[in-house]
Amino acid sequence: MAQTVSNAIEILEFVSSGPRTLGEVADLLDVHRSTALRLLQTLTSGGLTRRRPDGRYGIGYRLVGLAQRATDQFDLQALAHPHLAALTGITGFTTHLAALEGVDIVYIDKVEAKGSVRLYSEIGKPVPLHTASAAKAVLAHLPRERTLALLEGWEYRVYTSTTITSQAALLAELDRAQRRGWAVDDGEFEDFVNCIAYPVRDASGGVVGAVSITALRAISDLTKLEDLVPDLIRTCEAISREVRGVHGSLAAV
Repeated sequence: MAQTVSNAIEILEFVSSGPRTLGEVADLLDVHRSTALRLLQTLTSGGLTRRRPDGRYGIGYRLVGLAQRATDQFDLQALAHPHLAALTGITGFTTHLAALEGVDIVYIDKVEAKGSVRLYSEIGKPVPLHTASAAKAVLAHLPRERTLALLEGWEYRVYTSTTITSQAALLAELDRAQRRGWAVDDGEFEDFVNCIAYPVRDASGGVVGAVSITALRAISDLTKLEDLVPDLIRTCEAISREVRGVHGSLAAV
């Protein structure tokens, strides 16, 4: 039974890259054509493969449907959470994941360090676009016209002495973030907290969110926090690879 399942998996992987003849499948498995035919007939009857008019076998429509439904299990939060937990473990600081959802940038996950002070941020709540490092990391790496559309009508409310108070100042800060690769929150929403953030990208290279590291300024000022940028980048790149891998695999189906 285990060998049969293994052979079926090999067949699905083989035909997913292009239609195959019965002989090609038999050669792949190193089995008689009759054995390969029985496996293909079983997969075809279940809708996982299909026999094309030219006699070759390709991926079945049922497998395509399963793949599309399975995308719900591979959302950004689910893929990213283990990486956030690992980053929190390495740094000892709280990490956040923010995602671009329509016209908002929303926190969708948060991993707090053990024994740390609970922070204001709430899952599911839009982040202030002009203060949060995660928002800046997203805005800095979007096409400028998209950024301007998201900022249209935005109120530059003042929270602390370092809060950015105009669109011109924010755009200048986004340019700096784009050049260096990461964004910062220098006590701009809460004066006792600072953050750094780096973007997460999808299979097309577009920015879909960002991961941030947040620390109390009394424990780590912004200069010390920026020493963690390499760990932050590695985490975001790992998440981006997983996003690309999942979407690439499903697109191939």
